[in-house]
Amino acid sequence: MSRITLNKLGKSYGQVHVLKDIDLDIVDGELMVFVGPSGCGKSTLLRQIAGLDRPTSGEIRIDGRLVNNVPAADRGLAMVFQSYALYPHMSVRQNLAFGLENARLPRAEIDSRITEAARMLEIGQLLERRPGQLSGGQRQRVAIGRAIVRNPTAFLLDEPLSNLDAELRISTRAELAALHARLGTTMIYVTHDQVEAMTLAHRIVVLRGGQIEQIGAPLELYNKPANRFVAGFIGAPRMNFLECGADGNALVLPGGHTLNKAVPAKGKVTLGIRPQHVKLAANDMGTVPAEVTLVEALGSETVVHTMAAGNQPLLLTLEGQHKVTAGEKVHLKFDDDRLHLFDVEGLRLN
Repeated sequence: MSRITLNKLGKSYGQVHVLKDIDLDIVDGELMVFVGPSGCGKSTLLRQIAGLDRPTSGEIRIDGRLVNNVPAADRGLAMVFQSYALYPHMSVRQNLAFGLENARLPRAEIDSRITEAARMLEIGQLLERRPGQLSGGQRQRVAIGRAIVRNPTAFLLDEPLSNLDAELRISTRAELAALHARLGTTMIYVTHDQVEAMTLAHRIVVLRGGQIEQIGAPLELYNKPANRFVAGFIGAPRMNFLECGADGNALVLPGGHTLNKAVPAKGKVTLGIRPQHVKLAANDMGTVPAEVTLVEALGSETVVHTMAAGNQPLLLTLEGQHKVTAGEKVHLKFDDDRLHLFDVEGLRLN
């Protein structure tokens, strides 16, 4: 069992508040992802849980046990770092065995754990090599293997794929998801890549400025972001935002064009629409006029950059291949069921 609970957790360095009143409950067996821009506090939060740094305020509990002052080695957790942190002068086998030997486990138990981890990660043929003889993906597997052999109550992974190339990241990401499914152990995963967060997580914690903006399942955050920040951070390409006026029955877009839609507000609002929910229209009925500024033909999809009336940039992602050229005048149609509205404070309007 490994349930991790944070209560009013805070971390400050002098007058700099890196984490502010973090309340979080990570249930046993969950794969939770911390995501957010650089400097939001996600790695600092992971270090607090790991015991590599002590909180300034609040509580950290593992299975109900207060661990604020418990050393990292005694928390039953295993951490996988971005830098792999392998001993270069040791073989893969020796790297895997090192922590277990220090814990004075019997040799038979050590060999059994290494064999099982090597089978699970498909690194059996690499056991006698040194880290310098391995590729980046192989080193990452060894780093994960070193965590697995400890039989931890939870895994903590700090941007473990950031040093890999794009193709290898995709395959290793799939391996991590499959590994979690086999082990069923609690995992906390830190990344700045929202695609990793969406594809791996049971739940995502979105952080900004040391505070939690929203917690939820990936599609919950995608479909119902709590505020404009989450809406812009989750989803690729990022959501389009238009500053509009609302009178309760319609939205007035930049440039004076009107969308007839019931709006639970009056005055200034922000309209959000994802690029996937904007289409090219055959005529100007209920559409927004725009001019194409750039076309990215990706084969399976076409990303079209436009400038709409009122000097408003609008991005749309079209499925398949389309003959659209820069400078072309087009009409854009919004999917009325996929509009997101935010008030002047950036909070979602339902």
